[in-house]
Amino acid sequence: MRRFNRFFAAAMAMLALSAHAQSDEARAKKIVNGVCFVCHGAEGESSSEVFPRLAGQHAEYIAKQLEAFKSGKRKSTAMGEMVAKLSSEDMVALGKYFEKQKVQPEPPKDPELAAVGKYLYLHGNKFSGVPACASCHGPAGLGTASLPRLAGQYAGYVESQLKQFHTRERTNDNAVMHTIVEKMTPLEMAAVAEYVSGL
Repeated sequence: MRRFNRFFAAAMAMLALSAHAQSDEARAKKIVNGVCFVCHGAEGESSSEVFPRLAGQHAEYIAKQLEAFKSGKRKSTAMGEMVAKLSSEDMVALGKYFEKQKVQPEPPKDPELAAVGKYLYLHGNKFSGVPACASCHGPAGLGTASLPRLAGQYAGYVESQLKQFHTRERTNDNAVMHTIVEKMTPLEMAAVAEYVSGL
């Protein structure tokens, strides 16, 4: 009987978790269909290189960025308005929703530039002191919960973020990025961005 009670309690806990997950997904879909889809697409595929692809991005990383936009640590007039009414729970739900979406990478538009980017991404530039991007973001560009997935991200978006780190316009994330990007040339930024877009 005791064993049955333990089994029953575990089953009920799993049902509660499943119901909570479904409620989070429904909440996220409502927000996405009401606001996010215009720029980021209904499944995080994004409508333009100006906006990041969110499909497959780490849930924790997305929630962290949304919090940063809301607090003003990460500057964006458009995003500041979009997240103003979101709760922390909403942000977590959105992160989980986008993380589950399928990533659809495309081949690089400029294979020669991507080849330069591949070398830099995997090996860095020992002559200027730029470390390999892979040392933090991983050889396949998958990132971690605290570092963004770069694989399959739009080249134009990645390049714009590298430039923002370079000029210190973006300061909410890893400060290490400032010391890395300040050593990169515009060509290197464009090359790395082109390479990761095709991963």
